[in-house]
Amino acid sequence: MTDRFERLFDRAEAILEGRQNGLGMPILRHLAFRRYGPALLSLACRMTQKGTRFEWGRICRASSAAGMMYRAYRIGEINAAQNLAMTRFNMGDMQGYRHWMHRAAKAGDTNAAYELKLFEIRMPHPLARRLRRLRSYRRDGS
Repeated sequence: MTDRFERLFDRAEAILEGRQNGLGMPILRHLAFRRYGPALLSLACRMTQKGTRFEWGRICRASSAAGMMYRAYRIGEINAAQNLAMTRFNMGDMQGYRHWMHRAAKAGDTNAAYELKLFEIRMPHPLARRLRRLRSYRRDGS
């Protein structure tokens, strides 16, 4: 069953990236309804590309971006907690950012554990400029 879900997910991503013809969002919604973790994350990330609270929603609503990311985390998707943390950072919620970074590190995400050890509240990506949390890139590339 998961091979079928993986094939459908790859096809939906290819359609949404413009490499194939078809409709990708209905495929993603179908897979999210079937609780396929990567589809839940992909659909939630597409809903929160602008980073506003209105698009974020509440964790208790299954159809909101927050609800989809939380359900992916509960299923055991590796990157879900870190996605929740970065979305919280992009919204300016530092307490939520730290909380979800802790959960990501506990879930076994080594990248999140490293970021939590550093715990930087200033990031080099462009969205941090809007939050007044911009820093320049370091010489080592991070």
